[in-house]
Amino acid sequence: MIPLIVTRYTGVSCLGQGVDAWWSALAGGRSGLRRCAFEDAALDTFVGEVEGVERVRLPEELAAFDCRNNRLAQLGLEQDGFAAAVAAARERYGAARIAVVLGTSTSGVGATEHAYRHRDPANGALPADFRYPETQNVFSLAAFVRASLHLDGPSHVVSTACSSSAKVFGSAARLIAAGLADAAVVGGVDSLCLTTLYGFRSLELLSNAPCRPFDVERSGISIGEGAGFVLLERSGDGVALVGCGESCDAYHMSTPHPEGLGARLAMERALAAASLAPEEIGYLNLHGTATRTNDVAEGRAVCDVFGPRTPCSATKGAHGHLLGAAGITEAIVAIMSLERGWLPGTANTRAADAECGCRILLEGEPADVRYVLTNSFGFGGNNCSLIFGRAH
Repeated sequence: MIPLIVTRYTGVSCLGQGVDAWWSALAGGRSGLRRCAFEDAALDTFVGEVEGVERVRLPEELAAFDCRNNRLAQLGLEQDGFAAAVAAARERYGAARIAVVLGTSTSGVGATEHAYRHRDPANGALPADFRYPETQNVFSLAAFVRASLHLDGPSHVVSTACSSSAKVFGSAARLIAAGLADAAVVGGVDSLCLTTLYGFRSLELLSNAPCRPFDVERSGISIGEGAGFVLLERSGDGVALVGCGESCDAYHMSTPHPEGLGARLAMERALAAASLAPEEIGYLNLHGTATRTNDVAEGRAVCDVFGPRTPCSATKGAHGHLLGAAGITEAIVAIMSLERGWLPGTANTRAADAECGCRILLEGEPADVRYVLTNSFGFGGNNCSLIFGRAH
């Protein structure tokens, strides 16, 4: 594939607002996970909740989009000079030549939860101020971001569970390669809601402690929330997206193939797209959900492709599993590892499970690497691997 330059990026999560806050926490081995106190959820689990979302106010002209998900998006767009960088790109290319491709899993379903709690007791009608198209509708996120950034280019939302905001990179690259856009805003947003929390509890996947990816005693996931955005352009200074590999193994609705065949195919396709050999990858940011089956399957796939010596880590122990925003969050972590010459450790993990096979970094370490790969795998076997490299 033709490399695309990452000219600006930003994000918010439980680690903080802006990517410097993220990096400070990751480099210090700190986790933002806290015992769940979200709304009235009665769950013994830890979550990565972003502080202050309730206080965010959308611009008056975008008030119809008000929901937790779009507030997170607004908070993300305000960080790291991202909106200004997009405005400058808009001047260069024109508003109609910048695509917006975003990922989300549940969008603003929290707004629908609140609406159903306040139905008319006489006839069951939803509140008159409930705005489904601008809140829960999956495209709500892209419509809000386009309007906020004053963009008119091609736009769509990817919703493939936990790979959503990784797959947006491939979608944007194809739009640019087809001549439909000159640049793209890619990213993802997902917010805490009771549907997600109780849904994962019903699958018996929630940990009652901060999650421990690839740990021999791991016991499940910790759900987080957040937003992340990246500006991709054909030229400029910065790290480049050089490879994207996608697959869909459809082995099981919520369980990966035990040998990680779909994951392996995604990684191999990313390497092929980047015209790289496995030994050229200096670091892997793993999907690492901290569930018993997922980590073993991913570890086997990684060892099949890269062998047991390539440094790997998983950062969900620091920020939680952001579901539809996981891909973009961990892509940004991979980008920062290239720029800052440091490979993050695996927060909360104390003893790596030998059954997983790959080399898990328990502590961060300095490293001068040229290429990094990040994995994102979703329900139904929707897999995506991205490779970033230092631009020439």
